[in-house]
Amino acid sequence: FHKGCPMICIIDYGMGNLHSVQNALEHLGLSSKISSSPEDLQAADRLILPGVGAFPDAMAALGRTGLDEEILRQCRAKKPLLGICLGMQLLFEYSMEFTRTNGLSLICGSVIPIDAKAQGLKVPHIGWNSLCLKGESPVLEGVHTGDFVYFVHSFRADTPAENILASTHYAGEIPALVKSPNLPVYGAQFHPEKSHKTGLKILENFCKGEGL
Repeated sequence: FHKGCPMICIIDYGMGNLHSVQNALEHLGLSSKISSSPEDLQAADRLILPGVGAFPDAMAALGRTGLDEEILRQCRAKKPLLGICLGMQLLFEYSMEFTRTNGLSLICGSVIPIDAKAQGLKVPHIGWNSLCLKGESPVLEGVHTGDFVYFVHSFRADTPAENILASTHYAGEIPALVKSPNLPVYGAQFHPEKSHKTGLKILENFCKGEGL
């Protein structure tokens, strides 16, 4: 980690777009470390949990490495964490992808399939969709309803409205940005690292923001 900068650890459990996230942070002038070391999670000021692939595989990988317990320890100590795409879904209590699989339970709710057949829409949902802001947060500073971000997913969160900071619409309302009500734990269903100015702003707010 570089002295004088926020220390950001991108958690490596073998299932993430790690370098895309790191490149986005570098574009913002932020240094980060890709690591699976508990010591690096402990030393960091902010944690980012990316994810690409299937929920059961991801939870198994976190369990094998012991990263699941270390993530929980750091979040319970009020260290800010941002989950991205599958990384966001892992924050919930369980997922119904393939089979019911328990998640990290940092945010109440579950992960369920997008039901788009009745409307003739394709799954996975891939592409740019606009955000509708639902709450206030330092992470949303400079972000507005109508701003577009980039999604790639077949499953969606099902969580109480008070946990939703922003939603999007695809075969119904889909939580796009969520937060734990009592921990500085955030999740983005979209890919901020691929979402141009809006996504970079959200990443910058999370990494530099006060009062998370």
